Amino acid sequence: MRRRTLPSGTVTALAPDSAAAGAAAPGPSVTLVGSTTPDDLALFFVSYDGLVNNTAFQKNGLLTHRGHQYAAWYTADRHAVVGRRTLGASTWQTVRVGHTLRYDDSHNVISMGVSGTDGRLHMNMDSHSDGFTYVKSVAGLLTDPAGQSWTASRFGAPQATLDGLALTSRFTYPQFIATPEGRLQLSYRAGVCGNGRNALAEYDGTRWTALGEWTGSTGTYTSEHGSSTARNMYLHGIDYDRRGRLHAFFTWRERDDAVRCDRGGLTNHDTCYVYSDDRGRTWRTDAGTVVGRTGTPDRVRVTDAGLVVDPLDPDHSLMNQESQFTDSAGRPHAIISYVPGRFGQCTTDHVADRTANGRAFHVRRTAAGGWRKTVIPVPLDSSRRTKLVLDRYDNAYAVLPRLRVAAASAASGHTDWRLLYDGAGLDAFGEAVIDETRVAQDGVLSVMYQEKSTGTAPSPLRVADFRLPA
Repeated sequence: MRRRTLPSGTVTALAPDSAAAGAAAPGPSVTLVGSTTPDDLALFFVSYDGLVNNTAFQKNGLLTHRGHQYAAWYTADRHAVVGRRTLGASTWQTVRVGHTLRYDDSHNVISMGVSGTDGRLHMNMDSHSDGFTYVKSVAGLLTDPAGQSWTASRFGAPQATLDGLALTSRFTYPQFIATPEGRLQLSYRAGVCGNGRNALAEYDGTRWTALGEWTGSTGTYTSEHGSSTARNMYLHGIDYDRRGRLHAFFTWRERDDAVRCDRGGLTNHDTCYVYSDDRGRTWRTDAGTVVGRTGTPDRVRVTDAGLVVDPLDPDHSLMNQESQFTDSAGRPHAIISYVPGRFGQCTTDHVADRTANGRAFHVRRTAAGGWRKTVIPVPLDSSRRTKLVLDRYDNAYAVLPRLRVAAASAASGHTDWRLLYDGAGLDAFGEAVIDETRVAQDGVLSVMYQEKSTGTAPSPLRVADFRLPA
């Protein structure tokens, strides 16, 4: 086994002079203060160009609650494990939860959530257009972590339902979301790639209830190349802001290849946005128009007007399931990425073309009420996804593939993007999992990543901690 301490360093992007007049908040900075190793030898295999332990749409593979941080992953012998540490501690306590990964498929991630009403930890795992495995802890395990032992006896037996609630036989992309009242919601896709619907379930501290599907897969989408009559919505995220509004950026993926210029590209098109002010029951466009009601035939569909905030045809290998965040005023921000038109109007190999010419863009709602998009001037040099987080001053940070960190200041209107940390020496593979819950609690950006390996040789799983402006 090998252990390693990462070097520390700070790079700061200064806010422009125009922000200094009012003793303005600091611009973005990242200081690598250390790292820990949850697993020296974690499961490693490359599938869909990604890793099952480190996939950007894994919400939450890493989270913080009441002074403790929790991580979930698969060990070298395929066991599902959940670990915890006291914030600042260098060692992790780990527990096997009684499930082993079935397939070498990077979609089959482990996602976690916390139900505030009863202090349970919930885990959903190992699904890609089939059944899922669900595990939950005893009540109060996360309410008083210092007073609760971290043992397998604190977790119930793995289930193929949510305490008896069967959702769908075609289940993918579990994402837990905590409501402002302390309930826990589960977002997921029913169906398959190119012909699926997003749905919600809700846990109130006593039982799970199916709220139903809220997106539709039908309707005709037509590009200059042809038409498609089935699709699925791919979420860039689904998150509550501090005021209780539920935000969702997304892109559509068409089933029919006829809509793209070449089969080597992707059928993803358009960046879209909806929100809900009633806990995911009713969905509205940015203009406030109702476009869907969960659990009814009235669903968000590709034919609805007002969804698109950044139009793009399917010829540029737009990535699905990238990232989103909300700022202190409740304004939504997203990261999207694709091959810009200056590199050609038809991608023929989405992996090669994105690696050679892909760029990430920051899309956000402005205080004036419009939408603004800014290119992040750091080549992706990868086909993979980027994660977004905002600090307490609303500075934006993009965690690029291989754990490079770029940032832009709120004072500039998020136009001064630059690379703050180049990831040198980490040997990180592809995408990273960020602790979305920790930044607001203590101003630390925690990032879980896995080191590169060869074939299926296990490799270290690490959590790097970056101090953001205080």
